[in-house]
Amino acid sequence: MKPPYTITPEILNYISSISEKIGEANAYFLDRPSPQLRKQNRIKTIHSSLQIEGNTLSIDQITAIIEEKRVIGPEKDILEVQNAINVYNKLITFNPASGKSFLKAHGMLMNGLVEKPGHYRTRSVGIFQGSNVTHVAPPAKNVHFLMGNLFDYIKKDEDLTLIKSCVFHYEVEFIHPFMDGNGRMGRLWQTVILMNKYPVFEFLPFETLVSNSQHDYYKILASCDQKGESTEFIEFMLHIIDLSLEEILKFNNRSLSELERIQYFISLGTNKFTRKDYMNVFKEISSATASRDLKSGVDLKLFLKIGEKNQTYYRVVGRESPNN
Repeated sequence: MKPPYTITPEILNYISSISEKIGEANAYFLDRPSPQLRKQNRIKTIHSSLQIEGNTLSIDQITAIIEEKRVIGPEKDILEVQNAINVYNKLITFNPASGKSFLKAHGMLMNGLVEKPGHYRTRSVGIFQGSNVTHVAPPAKNVHFLMGNLFDYIKKDEDLTLIKSCVFHYEVEFIHPFMDGNGRMGRLWQTVILMNKYPVFEFLPFETLVSNSQHDYYKILASCDQKGESTEFIEFMLHIIDLSLEEILKFNNRSLSELERIQYFISLGTNKFTRKDYMNVFKEISSATASRDLKSGVDLKLFLKIGEKNQTYYRVVGRESPNN
């Protein structure tokens, strides 16, 4: 059974805008960000998703945990971050259409935080705001059936991936399949669904904008519950995705430092290249700037220079490929 929603002009406009931005992001190789940008975006994602759930650790503390440094803070908050790092580092291993994969991710994300992580709930649950009940989830006996239907929708329905990801996110919040961790699993699995078709989403921290719009996020979830369909939530999340893509495109168009250009170029996976190849990636720089970059790369032992004058080419140190 297909989850209920309506395609609105707003949804169509967002899909058109997002599709154009994905094309631009791919053209700039933003689906393969530099190691530094990849790390920064991963930290933002973890910080924002856990902050929504009440985690108190700062970006600096999360960075320290990733770097395996000692951090002072609530034990539960530190464990939440360690679990999230583990899960997000393995994003590419999850199958978006697999219930088993979904449960495995929950088991990793909530390990040591709840009873029986990686298992659907067996008790009734309600969502409270203060003393008021804002949402009564479906009975526990229906969870396996409802989640099965939801994964069938992901596998078989011909909806666009952008819409499927939003519908799945909303339905996880509505079904509330776990005693805890539903919000972070909804956001995580939306990323898994999107990145399976569009790799740029693996490192797109749209959770940051969700966190900044947290009041609207919960207000729209409640509104959709009352209406019995997810249209408003789809519009909201597509708007968030559109803004997130806009932000990384702005970041890409800023002036990069010499080291940022070198790191980004290495991240593209090229082995053997010339100065012209380098300039084809950074079209805004002069030949003199490209030469300085390449000399710095050699001095830093990141590039190996081979040949002289017009026969000069470079290799990335530590990367061997007989095809390049």
